[in-house]
Amino acid sequence: MPEADAKKRRAALAALELAANDEVIGVGTGSTVNCFIDALAANPGRVRTAVSSSEASSARLRAAGITVADLNELAALDLYIDGADEANAARQLIKGGGGALTREKIIAAAARRFVCIIEDTKMVATLGRFPLPIEVIPMARALVARQLRARGGDPVWREGCVTDNGNHILDVHGLAITDPVSLERELNQITGVVTVGLFAARPADVLLVGTPAGVERR
Repeated sequence: MPEADAKKRRAALAALELAANDEVIGVGTGSTVNCFIDALAANPGRVRTAVSSSEASSARLRAAGITVADLNELAALDLYIDGADEANAARQLIKGGGGALTREKIIAAAARRFVCIIEDTKMVATLGRFPLPIEVIPMARALVARQLRARGGDPVWREGCVTDNGNHILDVHGLAITDPVSLERELNQITGVVTVGLFAARPADVLLVGTPAGVERR
């Protein structure tokens, strides 16, 4: 197994220990989350019901024998487990490389605990090395791109990508994100933006970081 995959699997298995038996949990999207879903499949009955952030994860959960619930039907959600494209020491994240950022942000907002599982190369001192994904209403794509350029970013349309919500994604290059909370709030105010892949106003509560030697909890 490649080392990167081994580190993802270590983080995923550590997250499995946090899921109480029969608890309804939120499940995100991406390669590290796929390792977590595989771990759920290998432990039948550990989790019977989940809320999913994407159609892809929903299909994978159902194949593992897990019921996928509608978030609207739940009075509360205790735990959300997801990955990230970048994380800093304050547990603030860039997410959306897999295109599911809006549903991910909704579930993170609903969950009492947000546990992020990553491998150690995703840790950075300053967010922004990974292009910042922004989900936009299709007719506003060019309008939003102009606003982003005015703020010093270099937005690139992720052509061929349509989100599960029917929207487009702009990947913004060239940003050094020194104040993630302020930037998240500012960009969310641009007309036509659905949501921004900065998870700073609501960061992760726990980072489980897979390393060559094991898992670090931050």
